This record gives sequence, structure tokens and C-alpha cells, in this order.
Amino acid sequence: MASVKEKLEIYGIKKALGYLENNPQENVPKVLNWLRKFDKDEGHNKSYDMIEGSMTDPKNNWNRLISSLYTDIDESYRKKAFENMVVNFIYSKRIGQYSEKYNCNIPWAILMDPTSACNLKCTGCWAAEYGHKLSLTLGQMDDIIRQGKEFGCYMYILSGGEPLVRKDDILKLCDKHNDCTFLAFTNGTLIDEEFADNVLKVNNFVPAISIEGYEEETDSRRGKGTYKAVLNAMRILREKKLPFGTSLCYTSKNAETIGSSEYFDFLIEQGCKFAWLFTYIPVGADASLDLIATAQQRKYMYDQIRKFRETKPIFTMDFWNDGEYVNGCVAGGRSYLHINANGDIEPCAFIHYSDSNIKDKTILQACMSPLFMEYRRNQPFNHNQLRPCPLLDNPARLVQMVKNSGAKSTDMLHPEKAEDLTAKCLDAAKDWAETSKDIWDSSAAKERCAVREQSDAEYKRRVADDYKKKHKNA
Repeated sequence: MASVKEKLEIYGIKKALGYLENNPQENVPKVLNWLRKFDKDEGHNKSYDMIEGSMTDPKNNWNRLISSLYTDIDESYRKKAFENMVVNFIYSKRIGQYSEKYNCNIPWAILMDPTSACNLKCTGCWAAEYGHKLSLTLGQMDDIIRQGKEFGCYMYILSGGEPLVRKDDILKLCDKHNDCTFLAFTNGTLIDEEFADNVLKVNNFVPAISIEGYEEETDSRRGKGTYKAVLNAMRILREKKLPFGTSLCYTSKNAETIGSSEYFDFLIEQGCKFAWLFTYIPVGADASLDLIATAQQRKYMYDQIRKFRETKPIFTMDFWNDGEYVNGCVAGGRSYLHINANGDIEPCAFIHYSDSNIKDKTILQACMSPLFMEYRRNQPFNHNQLRPCPLLDNPARLVQMVKNSGAKSTDMLHPEKAEDLTAKCLDAAKDWAETSKDIWDSSAAKERCAVREQSDAEYKRRVADDYKKKHKNA
């Protein structure tokens, strides 16, 4: 339940948002000043400065992106999206309070799989391994959200399987928890006119549509006809004036296409407002090792995305290459956690090990479990924060954490030892360690992260002290 202070803050900022519907170029800076007043930790000052500066230049790519939200997005959807951003901003302050009280990581976002079922069978995707038998009930998903909102989590990301196999239940959740934002990683093939109309009614659901490149790359991995189905889904969303983005998995086969300037221009033309980038991870018994991107391809993506952030009107997030901005790995509850279709609470969507399940533990209890505490004590996993991942970049770390915590494989069909999984990543980790060192040692990377080094050391000392106190008292 919201406190009186939270209600007053939300009311004040919502009133300020009313300015945005008239002359956003002039009024965005005014709203940013309101947000600065409420952001006592000053943790977003650089973001405020960047947005405020961009609004003075009509040719600036961020100005063009923000302006497109007023020309391309339905007014009622846009207003609701901004309101939910305010709610998320205000309530997220609880996360730090809970983290300090319970000496554990508390997630800002929860990723959950409504089902393991999928209407496609993509090469190298582990989801098909699970079959169509696992699903979270509507009641279980509702309870996950209820728990999350208690400690300040108002962002829910849906994956699978194909989450839109459960589109009716997803819409029910969006309607019931209309103060939350729901994002789905989807193959897009189940998006139709009726679903889009229903999204316009709830106004708090946004899809990130997976695509592998152009028709040849997409259909070769996802099946013939998938590319055309994806473009049709984007057309429907665009015509309904609904926001959407894309989920891009770059592999050894498509990195040069995915990272090209021409391809990003194509995505922008289709109406994409954001792009979430991942690199291929060989999870699952039938994982294709030859799809792992080379170190040079990963560097290519690193360089290209940073160029695009200065030139193209699309918001980008690179799950692996942006470690320098978020102090390494964000999994293990540090920013997010994953709940699979069997209810297993995992530190990451790519780390299929767990010592907790929603059927016998609360999310808060899972955050204090041995596996999640291993994550908390070990993060960041590498001083070079371009090597954030305990699987792809620091495989020995994952083996040790699984061993120390006693976590078990959550793969229902082919349980995989951590040693066997990480063995697939050893060569890639070695190659990237050498390639990323030159980037990390550059003055730009050091400047971005120098401020954090002292706070990192203090954070590690505090976590170690908490751990010692806990075990001493026990």
C-alpha cells in the first residue's frame, strides 16, 4: 500500500506530466526539473542532463526519438505509459530500503515465463527443449506481481517459450495491475488486430519482437514465413499507434547484419522505438556451439551500438556489452531475476540453476537464498566490466557459485552440470578477455567507471561484513 508521502509525490509528478502534451520540446526540461527534486540520490543526473541538452537541438537523435512518441504513439497509451514510469520511479525507492533491511539484492524487474510452450522451434533455442508441459497459473503470476509490488518492483518482463501463447491471461494481468509496465520478448507471430486492440485498452503492455536480421537470416533460424509474419505484426502495431521494439540475438551467422547501420535504419523505418541486444549463449543439451559470436564480432557490436547512440533515434540496450554502465552483471536480483514456467527462481534467464521455487518460497526468501547470496558476494564478477557475465565471461565463477550454494539444474529434460555448461564457453571467454582488455584500458572506458571503483570496494566490504554477522549470529 502506498504511503502518504508516496501518494503526494506521485500526484505532484503526474500533474507535471500534463505539461508534456503541449510543446514537449519546451516542457520536457520542466518535468526533468521536477524529477530532479524527487531524486534525492541524484542517481539519474547524467540521464537528465543528456535528455535536457538534446531537447534544444531538433536534429539530435534523442530529440527525434522523444518527438516521435508524440507523433507515432496513441495519446491515451502515451499518457498511461508516462504515469506508470512515475509510479515505478517513486516506488523503486523501496528497493533500497528492503535491500538494506534484509542484506540481500532486491530486483527492480522480474522476468517470468508464463509457459514453456512455443509455436516455433528456433535453432539453438533451449525453450523447445522444455516442451509444452510447463506453465505458471494465472494465480501464481498474479501472486508474483503482488509480492514484487510490496518491495517496489513495478516492471514485469515476460519470456518463455512464447509468452503470447498465454495472451488472454497476460491481458488480465495487465488490466489488474494497471500501475505496472509489462514487456514481452515475443516472436511476434501471434500478434493480430484483436490483440492489438486489447493492448490499446490496457495501455501498459509493450512487445520486444525477436528478429534475426532480414528474411534469409530470420527464416533460416526461426522457420520459413517467420520474417513476413514479424513484419506484419510490426505493421499492425504501427498502424494502431502502439509502441514496440525488437529483441536482437547476434550470432556468428548474423552479427554483421544485425550491427549494420542499414539494418538499424530498417528497424527505425518499421517503427521500432528500442532494440534490446543479446549475444548467443549455448544453453541446453542441443545448443549449437558454432552460433557463438567471435570476440571480433562482439567488439563490432560494441563499437556500432555506441555510434548509433549518438546518431539514430532508437533506444538501445546491450545485455552483455553494457556492463560498464551498470557495474557489471545485473542478475541475481541485483536488477532482475528470472522465474521459469516451473516456478524455479533463477538468478538469470541464461543461468538454469536454482535453490528456490515459488511453490515453497517467497521471492524475498529466494533473494536471501544461498545461490542469490553467492551472486551478491561475488558481483561484479570481474574488474573489467566489459566481462560482466559469470557464464560467458567468467565461467569458473558460475561453477563455484553453483557448488557453494548447492543449486540444482532446472532443465527438466536434460539436467546439465555447471562444469559441462561452462566448458562450452571457455574458448569464447578467453578470446573476449584478450579483446576487451584493449577497450577497457582505453581512457573513455576508465573515465566512465573510475568513479565506481571506490564504491565497488566499499560495497564488497559491506556485503562481506553482512555475511560474517549473519553466520556469527547463526
